[in-house]
Amino acid sequence: MSDTRRRVKVYTLNEDRQWDDRGTGHVSSTFVERLKGISLLVRAESDGSLLLESKISPNTAYQKQQDTLIVWSEAENYDLALSFQEKAGCDEIWEKICQVQGKDPALEITQDPIDESEEERFEEMPETSHLVELPPCELARLEEIADLVTSVLSSPIRREKLALALMSEGYIKKLLQLFQVCEDLDNREGLHHLYEIVRGVLFLNKAALFEVMFSDDCIMDVVGCLEYDPALVQPKRHREFLTKTAKFKEVIPITDSELRQKIHQTYRVQYIQDIILPTPSVFEENFLSTLTSFIFFNKVEIVSMLQEDEKFLTEVFAQLTDEATEDGKRRELVNFFKEFCAFSQTLQPQNRDAFFKTLANLGILPALEIVMGMDDLQVRAAATDIFSYLVEFSPSMVREFVMQEPQQTDDDVLLINVVIKQMICDSDPELGGAVQLMGLLRTLIDPENMLTPTNKTEKTEFLSFFYKYCMQVLTAPLLANTVDEKKSKALQEGSTKINPVCPDNFQTAQLLALILELLTFCVEHHTYHIKTYIMNKDLLRRILVLMNSKHTFLALCALRFMRRIIGQKDEYYNRYIIKGNLFEPVINTLLDNGTRYNLLNSAIIELFEFIKVEDVKSLIAHIIDNYYKALESIEYVQTFKGLKGRYEQEKDRQTLRLNRYRRDARTLDEDEEMWFHEDEDDDDGEAVEKSRPEEEFPESYGKYMETKKVKESDDKENFPKQTPTGSFKFTFSHSAGAANGANGKPAASHAASASPNGSPAKSDAPSGTLVVKVSFPCQLPF
Repeated sequence: MSDTRRRVKVYTLNEDRQWDDRGTGHVSSTFVERLKGISLLVRAESDGSLLLESKISPNTAYQKQQDTLIVWSEAENYDLALSFQEKAGCDEIWEKICQVQGKDPALEITQDPIDESEEERFEEMPETSHLVELPPCELARLEEIADLVTSVLSSPIRREKLALALMSEGYIKKLLQLFQVCEDLDNREGLHHLYEIVRGVLFLNKAALFEVMFSDDCIMDVVGCLEYDPALVQPKRHREFLTKTAKFKEVIPITDSELRQKIHQTYRVQYIQDIILPTPSVFEENFLSTLTSFIFFNKVEIVSMLQEDEKFLTEVFAQLTDEATEDGKRRELVNFFKEFCAFSQTLQPQNRDAFFKTLANLGILPALEIVMGMDDLQVRAAATDIFSYLVEFSPSMVREFVMQEPQQTDDDVLLINVVIKQMICDSDPELGGAVQLMGLLRTLIDPENMLTPTNKTEKTEFLSFFYKYCMQVLTAPLLANTVDEKKSKALQEGSTKINPVCPDNFQTAQLLALILELLTFCVEHHTYHIKTYIMNKDLLRRILVLMNSKHTFLALCALRFMRRIIGQKDEYYNRYIIKGNLFEPVINTLLDNGTRYNLLNSAIIELFEFIKVEDVKSLIAHIIDNYYKALESIEYVQTFKGLKGRYEQEKDRQTLRLNRYRRDARTLDEDEEMWFHEDEDDDDGEAVEKSRPEEEFPESYGKYMETKKVKESDDKENFPKQTPTGSFKFTFSHSAGAANGANGKPAASHAASASPNGSPAKSDAPSGTLVVKVSFPCQLPF
């Protein structure tokens, strides 16, 4: 079993002044030949790799904080910290550091980083001046003490000396006793001096002083001193808020007194930093870095202690999911988990991983499924925050849970459907909760975070699940607020002006815009599933009804959806649009918009410009054939004339191709006729002149024979291919050398066929080819 005394976590301070966890391991101090000195080594407990190798430098300032922390800086803007599991291990390593540097282990800091000029002055000081001489702690000397504390803040050396003096003489507690006397006497001048003194002591940025000031018997007096800011006419009532207004609620009794004390201390210190102390200036912002670290490590310790108390968390989950639990109690339980998860955000990835796995094993997701469906708005809001923490941490964990649900429950109470319904039913006029939930849904259905190496089928399985069980819930408001074309016409015939959408309800329009944004995301990332759904439900037609909305942002969302579909350049989508005449509502909107130059106009023009630039032939033909008369008058852009030009070019190409085909067919008829005429000419010895230009043919039979020999040689190398019927097909290119007959007259291309029994058969060979069907063995008719 490993030595828990030496078990540590290694932290480094990042650019945002937040501590990053570098791993957990065991620390030792040993001589490292390469570094030429005693060094701190930390090896990972998982694989033994080296997490830290740091030489104990004689000039490095090491600080011991909260009995289990050692903090130091190795270079500019590179701070390190070791957090020990046990105090004994921290003391052991601290003694080793002090031994190397020749310091007293009773000190909380070995030395302070100083610049060269300060160091030179420090070396020139006599030994007796290493400590600041504090005035007697008396009412009459408070002004002198305040001036002293304020004057040392600009000098690291003097800050260190003052901190040592305050610690060695128990000065802090004496000052706080004077505070009680001044308050009893209503001595405002003395109280104002104490404010300056306590504020200055906090700015000394020393963890050892914080331990004293934030102890249970001192912290409320510290808060009291900070109430008497000289700049205020009346003092603030921070103590009254902390003791009477702010109530600590134990949703489940906490039996660990140390944990309870740590929670109280962390809340109060956070209150001092965030509420009481003024926002530090640029020159003061580093004075409270140790205070930030103090709060950070307190939170880490609280989360760890709660996480290790499985009995406590089990009881919390049991009461949270118990139907007999009162609403007020359940609200407190949910708020506890919300704060618990918020504290976990201070942890590093490795620690958060263990934290959320503990919650998952205890059943956080089934519990959320219950509380998110409750009527209490506060409970639902807190549950949504917890759900967002879980989705942000591990979308795969949430997806894995929801895919197991259909085997155990009805579709209506599936977790994702509960989330969708809460999004749809958000009562906030600005839909703040709906926007948050839409973002979570988008994360869950994003294929980019489904490519986990442990589950290669996650994408296919989850998307199939989502479109089977959840998509109809998501699109229900969209389908309920639109009508198909036939119903729309019936409504319009029955009244003078009926808009087939619900445009007057701004909140409904916002909700539909959110749903359309999610569906547009699906078009871009779920190619197969969303395409099937759109065509089965005729979804695009329903969405384009929203082009009639008086809310321009909703019409733009509908247009954007269509634009993404066309942007896929998928002919299945194109045929669907053509068949349904789905450009009609878009063009009607363009024409209704008239000459107004606005975002809607630009977005529609961009849609057609894309079709033109990408030369989507099927859509261009459909637009010109059906809508060009309505669009040809639009001349402030060249888009529609460009579409017409594309259309005419394609039409010319097709005409040219058709004419070429007809010419080839005509040539075939003439060649067949020449073949039979040639046979007759051989019988009667007469030459028949053809109309083909003379320059296309060779001048003599000799040239023909030479070409024929070459051709025969080529044909031997390219043996004919056997046809499925057992015949062979020979293909010859139409060359000038093979075009003349034996008598110097033009010869037709040879097309003849023979059936297996030798009878002639009609040939379908094109002009310029010779097809011979023969039985085995084959003889060419030359």
